[in-house]
Amino acid sequence: MKNISYIRVGTCYYKIVQIPTISGSFNESLVPWNIETLRNDHGKAFIGAIKKYDGFTCLPGHKDFKKECHGFYNTYSPLPHIPQEGKVDISLRFVKHVFGDQFELGLDYIQLLYSRPLQILPILCLVSKERVTGKTTFLKWLKAIFDNNLTYLTNDNFSSQFNADWANKLLICIDEVLFNKEELTERIKYLSTTDFNKLEAKGKDKREVEFFSKFILCSNNEDNFIKIDSEETRFWVLKVPSLKKEETHFLEDLKAEISAFLYYLDQRQLTSRHSTRMWFAPEEVRTDALASLMQNNRNRVEKELANMILSVMETYEVDEVNICPVDALHVLNRTRIKTDLTQLRQILKKDWKLSNQDNSLSYQKMIMWVDGGLGFIPAKGRYYTVTASFLLQRFGQEQQTDEMMNK
Repeated sequence: MKNISYIRVGTCYYKIVQIPTISGSFNESLVPWNIETLRNDHGKAFIGAIKKYDGFTCLPGHKDFKKECHGFYNTYSPLPHIPQEGKVDISLRFVKHVFGDQFELGLDYIQLLYSRPLQILPILCLVSKERVTGKTTFLKWLKAIFDNNLTYLTNDNFSSQFNADWANKLLICIDEVLFNKEELTERIKYLSTTDFNKLEAKGKDKREVEFFSKFILCSNNEDNFIKIDSEETRFWVLKVPSLKKEETHFLEDLKAEISAFLYYLDQRQLTSRHSTRMWFAPEEVRTDALASLMQNNRNRVEKELANMILSVMETYEVDEVNICPVDALHVLNRTRIKTDLTQLRQILKKDWKLSNQDNSLSYQKMIMWVDGGLGFIPAKGRYYTVTASFLLQRFGQEQQTDEMMNK
């Protein structure tokens, strides 16, 4: 009979150990083991009975999990709970609390994690300035469901080049997230839709692995915990309200229903259709919290430029202003806003989707006087035309409020 307490993968030996946790459960782990220790502890003949594998692989699966595949050892962890019919009232009430009006979509999200772990899903963001909302409880509940296939990261962990500890997890949860660098946003956007990623561990060469992780972000900063633009469709942002009553044993009650909840998901029919690469259509997961985040993520240069244009429109009672990027540069430089022509051209042409004149024409150029006031002087150039209706639609009442405060 093959000994299952030890395995050999390639030319290396490992012991399968059960590490006790504070909660009283156990986490399975592979610990490198020395062949001499095996020989001393169990004898030479014992070594020949150890199960041998050609290498490691990571194949996610919950309902049809296999620990080995074609001679390779599967490092994905089986779920600790077996689906069993029972009551799920507390679980459904909690999902309703977190997802609100998108309750059915929330159930779809969790069901897809369970039944289709390879399916790409939106980056779920739970935000709230309020206390006792259940955001952290939601992560702990998912941890109890998916066990070793969920891991927690900090901002520093995610920005590190070494990712061997999380590159093969189903769920990557980042609590108290604050991505104030655009490269971190671009990284998480890329990882949320890619099929492959470079796995890198300290002292080892990079290697390409299949990537199937989903991200859940939690933050108390509703307005600018991450930098995203107005065209972004990969984020599902939910503002989670405070719990009406704090229940000290609420998480334990949720854990008690996990087997029944998995059975419920297994029997449930999905309410949404597979309409995009991230399953849900953008309009299905669009929320007021996402719109607010986009609104507050306008970069400072764009917001200041829009504010100045609206201000000069009100002063001279006009509905549109003609402007060249160099005009905007000169005006913003007077306010100590750091920018350049490349960024201003991108704002006008790419972000605002405006077209400049084909030829150099006469127009009224916006300038800032010595006393800080805004005005116009005659000039010629290939200007862009910005209307008041466009700015008010894009920025809402925020710019009007800023303008009144600056007067």
